Amino acid sequence: MLDYLERERGIKREILLEAVSNALLSASKKSVSASRELRIDINPKTGEIRALANLIVADKVTNPQDEISETAARRIKSDAKVGDIVEVEVTPKNFGRIAAQTAKQAMMQRIRQVEKEMIYEEFKDRAGEIVSGTVRRFDRSDVILDLGKFEAIMPQRERVVVEDYNVGDRLRAYVVAVDNGIRGPEIIVSRSHPNFVRRLFELEVSEIADGTVEIRGIAREAGYRTKIAVWSANAKVDPVGACVGMRGSRVKNIVRELNNEKVDIIRWSSDPKEFVLEALKPAKVKNLTFDTEKKSVTIEVDEDQLSLAIGKKGQNARLTSRLTGWEINIQKDTSATTAVEQKVAQAAQALSAALPISDEQATTLVKSGFTNLEGLRDADVQDLVDVLGIDEAKAREIHEAVKEPEPAQ
Repeated sequence: MLDYLERERGIKREILLEAVSNALLSASKKSVSASRELRIDINPKTGEIRALANLIVADKVTNPQDEISETAARRIKSDAKVGDIVEVEVTPKNFGRIAAQTAKQAMMQRIRQVEKEMIYEEFKDRAGEIVSGTVRRFDRSDVILDLGKFEAIMPQRERVVVEDYNVGDRLRAYVVAVDNGIRGPEIIVSRSHPNFVRRLFELEVSEIADGTVEIRGIAREAGYRTKIAVWSANAKVDPVGACVGMRGSRVKNIVRELNNEKVDIIRWSSDPKEFVLEALKPAKVKNLTFDTEKKSVTIEVDEDQLSLAIGKKGQNARLTSRLTGWEINIQKDTSATTAVEQKVAQAAQALSAALPISDEQATTLVKSGFTNLEGLRDADVQDLVDVLGIDEAKAREIHEAVKEPEPAQ
């Protein structure tokens, strides 16, 4: 049995023999009356097991657990005298049966313990790697993965909210940590961790694996969208192109593994302005204002770009903020609207100065397309009645004033 366990489980014979001895020692203390300095002796050749105890020779025995009479001691050791210590065999008659049961339990317990130690030794340095496993079962909301010899746990917090798992599904996951807890080692894995995406890129993109391209930042909302910033010290290498691959082959493999999660690959820049502009793509930015004290940036975009820049439920702005390290404030660009309003006001002022109309009526005419006197000369009386909502007499007065020649300068 020892040979078999050593060969099949990789557990050394000495470890199992030590476990059996310790277990028998524990069992002996329950079944052997004398137990002072009790030890178990296993003959490696014959397999004979004996229980031995060191007892003190006493003139009068008051504690049989620790003492032996001088007469009994001299039967074991002829020159024994009071105060000597004599090793006495205290093996009970039924010790063979006790030994068999205890040995079995001790060996199984020690095997489980050693296997747990082996798990920890094998995985303690594998945190940060990607492993493959099969969904074995569910423990409440946690997913238990079968990694072959070992099991890993994917807690609910490490799951992707939009992913459903079924028993038998083959999954790849990122090893977050290997904890050696009270119940033994636990391999904690994740599919929602940002570094899961990082490791997938390292496995898929050879330029990242060899250090030609560096990943400078990752921001992820698992299941929905990831932004990854890449950079290369080699001017001849396009970091974004290397990650995308020929016809998008590399990034497609990663997106497939992430169950079609959107992945934005961005060129990293040491210039905050360039980096923020890249991170916000495909939205087009009109203006950026940086506040270095608050480490925030106010971004102005056209109205048609506003929803694109903010993203669904603010996702694009949030991910950009995490990736760049700047607080992002996006607002509509009002400069174009202000310019138009100024032109309208100027044209209305010119009309009200030249014609017998109020400022409000002048503004109404400009907004209706009559921006100057030349335009009004082509209008008729009824046009003025309809636009300004005035009577015909007032409309004729305005119409006559429009036709009057301007005074010579």
